[in-house]
Amino acid sequence: MAQFQYRGRDASGQSVNGHIEAVSPEGVADQLAANGIVPVAIDAVFAKDDPLKALEEKYFAPKVTLDDLIMLCRQMHSLMRAGVVVNKAARGLAQSSRNSTLQKALYDIEKSLNAGVNLATSLRRHSHIFNDLFVNIVHVGENTGRLDLAFYQLAQYLGREKETIRSISSAMRYPSFVLIAISAAIVILNIFVIPVFADMFSKFNSELPLPTKILIGTSDFFQHQWPLLLALIIASIFSFRYFISTEQGLIKWDHYKLRAPVIGTILERAMLARFARTFSLMLKSGVPLIQALELCSRAVGNEYLGLKIKDMRYGVEHGESLLRIMTASAMFTPLVLQMVAVGEETGQIDELLEEVATFYDDEVDYELKGLAAKIEPIMIVCISGIVAILALGIFLPMWDMMNVMQGQ
Repeated sequence: MAQFQYRGRDASGQSVNGHIEAVSPEGVADQLAANGIVPVAIDAVFAKDDPLKALEEKYFAPKVTLDDLIMLCRQMHSLMRAGVVVNKAARGLAQSSRNSTLQKALYDIEKSLNAGVNLATSLRRHSHIFNDLFVNIVHVGENTGRLDLAFYQLAQYLGREKETIRSISSAMRYPSFVLIAISAAIVILNIFVIPVFADMFSKFNSELPLPTKILIGTSDFFQHQWPLLLALIIASIFSFRYFISTEQGLIKWDHYKLRAPVIGTILERAMLARFARTFSLMLKSGVPLIQALELCSRAVGNEYLGLKIKDMRYGVEHGESLLRIMTASAMFTPLVLQMVAVGEETGQIDELLEEVATFYDDEVDYELKGLAAKIEPIMIVCISGIVAILALGIFLPMWDMMNVMQGQ
């Protein structure tokens, strides 16, 4: 969206001028013509970027959460059903919003609506809050006169997304705490415990076993080479962030996440549930099939799967059936493909895709319930290995010293 300054004449021939927001000068001309104004001149207005303001909005402004969007959609659904005008609804929600970022966006949207810009275009101006999926559903709702239904569908969709994210977060909380505890224990042992035993062993001037040498060497590295260790950690973090900032790097990382032990299959099914649900929502709302696949490729949340979905879009563009391209993608189980085949035959593909999403959601819930049982043996093995190394490293030289003392 850009800001334009216009001059023109209204139906009575009077000169009028002002500012308006649109994607292009042609969009400005269309908006003016709809208001009975003949444009004479349209000039773009370039606003000066404020780096401090941009920095504040990026790092310090409160984020618009999924809960905020769900509440917004539910309120808009109720207001649209009650027949409230869109710009008045936006202003009323802005006044009651507790999130300053969302509040500013809603006031700006109201301003755009008052200037004659449609709701979808006004939302697209705030792409950091409203993604392409959100905007396109609203656009279809505007064109069909069913904005209330569009916001209802969005509220249901975002609600299911929230439940999926919450389930995955809850399942990962236990292993995360265990890993943090193990890491903290290793640091404390290397800095405070092992050096005490190292001093004691050094007084006997005896040959130390290999596990003890490893422990003492690791402790010395933690104590005396910590700047190097810190530099390695920082370099690793920046290298990883640079790697995933590249297109190919992000694709490889997302592919690896889907193949990761234990959690890879859960993430893959969660992503496929999101795809099926998004695709179903798009088709129900009347979005064309090719555009729906393009939007789903960006909304699925995984670049590797997004590439496969784009390949599906190319197949549709070449006239292939949805069932054939889904089969060729090798992403879906035979049961899911059978449901899609029935949906194509009956003309109810959107409803069958919703069933597919429910099927994957049930699979994810089942896997998440058994996740702790799968992770616990791995954690026990890791902890046992650490305890064994510590025990061997500390007690072996003590046994040797006791044998020497008894021999004397």
